Amino acid sequence: MRDNESSDKEKMTVFTKKMNKETFREALEAFSFIKPYKWHFFFGMILLFLSSLVFMVFPFLIGIMVDIAQGKSDYEFSLSQVGLVMMVILLLQGLVSYGRVMLFAEVSEKGVADIRKSLYKKMVALPIPFFEESKMGDLISRLTADVEKLYSTFSITLAEFFRQIIILIVGIGFLFFTTPKLTGIMLATVIPIIGLMAFFLGKFVRKFSKKRQDALAESNSLLGDSLQGMAVIKAFVSEGFEIKRYDNSIDEVVKVAMTFAKYRALFAVIIITVMFGGLFFIIWQAARMVQDETISAGGLISFVSYSVIIAAAIGSLGNFYPQILAALGATERVREILATDPEVDLENENEIEDLTINGDIEFKNVQFHYPTRPDIPVLKGIDISIKAGEKVALVGASGVGKSTIIQILLRFYDIQGGDVLLDGKSIFDLEIRSLRNKMAFVPQEVILFGGTIRENILYGRETASDEEVIDAAKQSNSWEFIDSFPEGLNTLIGERGIKLSGGQRQRIAIARAILKNPTILLLDEATSSLDTESEKLVQEALDKLMVGRTSIIIAHRLSTIIDVDCIYVLHDGKIGEQGRHEELIEKDGLYSGQAKLGGMGITS
Repeated sequence: MRDNESSDKEKMTVFTKKMNKETFREALEAFSFIKPYKWHFFFGMILLFLSSLVFMVFPFLIGIMVDIAQGKSDYEFSLSQVGLVMMVILLLQGLVSYGRVMLFAEVSEKGVADIRKSLYKKMVALPIPFFEESKMGDLISRLTADVEKLYSTFSITLAEFFRQIIILIVGIGFLFFTTPKLTGIMLATVIPIIGLMAFFLGKFVRKFSKKRQDALAESNSLLGDSLQGMAVIKAFVSEGFEIKRYDNSIDEVVKVAMTFAKYRALFAVIIITVMFGGLFFIIWQAARMVQDETISAGGLISFVSYSVIIAAAIGSLGNFYPQILAALGATERVREILATDPEVDLENENEIEDLTINGDIEFKNVQFHYPTRPDIPVLKGIDISIKAGEKVALVGASGVGKSTIIQILLRFYDIQGGDVLLDGKSIFDLEIRSLRNKMAFVPQEVILFGGTIRENILYGRETASDEEVIDAAKQSNSWEFIDSFPEGLNTLIGERGIKLSGGQRQRIAIARAILKNPTILLLDEATSSLDTESEKLVQEALDKLMVGRTSIIIAHRLSTIIDVDCIYVLHDGKIGEQGRHEELIEKDGLYSGQAKLGGMGITS
């Protein structure tokens, strides 16, 4: 019997802790994606340091030029010599800056590409409940908007942040060497105040940055839903309602963004006010020192130049710091996905085994409820026994659990009690992809992917040859319409196969299943939405496909289930009746009575 604890396991890790040393360390894990490019980053930082250092020489040289012009310089240089040195430095500055930009581009472009790949790889490894609990728009937002924020941080913000820190440190070092008294005043007043402001306001900036990303994801989710359901919107004349919903979601984004902007603006105002107030005070002190001839006019100009550069660096840090905090906020949403436990390990493709199975299936007292609805039991002790090669049908009223049985067999969900055996072994002890590799699933709503017909059929087995693809198409009764297209197998079918009819999509799905050559075939209402002509062609293809395979069929039409080996009638979460069609009709029970009344949707 399955352990009940596994079924109630949380599928998503929710990060609700406030920012502290531990969560800050976790947030920085997102920056581990640039680790493979650490040498690019390292040399980029060296060039960044050199370019910043070279830049900081200019104020010093300007001061020397002023003193030379006044004949009060302590250095034996001419103006022409100093000018030549400045030209050489400018050239070096340009070359170093070019190398720095290219190195950081390597880090940011490839690092962010790795994040996108890792996110997508993790998403496709996550279980079905994760996608039921998440909105598609939100997931897409994480792959786009949040990652784009990290890209901006890697490519520009991080480099400029370190650049301003270097300028700040080197500038203060120059000032401390040339005018220690004025530098001491600056370090004792301006810098500490700005540091405290950055610390206290930073947490608000980060908080509202994450809120803005969440609000934006919500609006993206609404947008995705409305675009996918545009036919329904128009049929129900609900354009105005959807516009209002989307407008409200965008208004919420603006509301959060304006609060975010308010804190950023407050942060900037305080820093600029304190910074320039302190700067004016220090310049006033410096002017008095020139008046007392404690420093020269050139020294004053150098000091003022360095002070302005330092002030600009502090101001830039005031802008870059919130941006980095915002990026850390975005990493939380990215990490929610990266930290979620996957159902499969995609790191090791060799785990997929070529299982040798006969196809005997047994459900033993299976009990199940959906993870999102633990208070509503769906299966209350199901017992089903299917021999290899048999065809069985599941019938019953809508919502009774027919599709659930197929989903459990595919291990989309864990069960809360009982067990499911395949050739006498629990399917929960088998490697999940090896198990699914032996099954083919043909749903009512076929999912095809944008691309060509060939690519969609090859989804069954990507290594198949063109001859095998064509043979599968012929067996599925789809080759005739495929061959009629000018591009044949290379015909583009549009997003979700929109350029094909319902019957054509179903036959492509059957060709895909034929190519896979499964041991177990799962059919969920595969013909219910088709017209009579299409149903006939699809049913012929299904009959060929089911030969020699264990098949589980969910269907409402007698033509589909009348010849199966056993029909299981589901009622109130249990098996109400079972037997062949003739036996169940003679019993005059659930199957017979409800079929006649159409209560289970069974039609001729």
